[in-house]
Amino acid sequence: MKISIDRKELIELLEKQIGSLFKISITEKNLISKNLKKVLLRTEYCFSKSKNRYFKKNKKTFFDPFHSDQYSIFLYYFSNTIYNTYKEKQKKLASKIYYLNKSLNGFDLLYSVKMPKIFFPNHAVGSVMGHAKYGDYFSFSQNCTVGNNKDVYPKIGKNVQMLSGSKILGNCIVGNNVIFSANSYVKDINVPSNTIVFGQFPNNKFKNLKK
Repeated sequence: MKISIDRKELIELLEKQIGSLFKISITEKNLISKNLKKVLLRTEYCFSKSKNRYFKKNKKTFFDPFHSDQYSIFLYYFSNTIYNTYKEKQKKLASKIYYLNKSLNGFDLLYSVKMPKIFFPNHAVGSVMGHAKYGDYFSFSQNCTVGNNKDVYPKIGKNVQMLSGSKILGNCIVGNNVIFSANSYVKDINVPSNTIVFGQFPNNKFKNLKK
């Protein structure tokens, strides 16, 4: 994967950004350097599946840390990698990177949320992604919410798109190839595959979506 700046600059950028909000220790700096390669591999795989022209350069996968959507994915993978690898021992570092992502990119995606290997925030300011089960090629736009109702979270299939202001809450099983139209809202209902969702719960309407 080609990166618009070299890896040393990328590490320095991340350390400086974290340091502007919190104290960053020598141990934490060492962990950032140690885990960068692993995080970039996760980032590269995700980016390689995107059809967005900004994720490619000269037909090769491309990462620009100054592209907000790209950087938000990278920061999520970093916080999630630290959390999964070190658990409670380095939870503070995972939290710092999570807060940095929230501060810079304006949406809430905690390090412990299990996002799929391929997902795409698209100008996702104001969105909150909770501890649901997500399928590959999940994408969401601004002011979207995936959350619980009575501690039950949705299960979301592959290739699901959430357009601006849409919400999926509670005990929902969402099939594959589903589009949630702008400002649509579902709660505790199942959504079949190959569907466009309109309207607000409990008055939702489903329209068949051609594959």
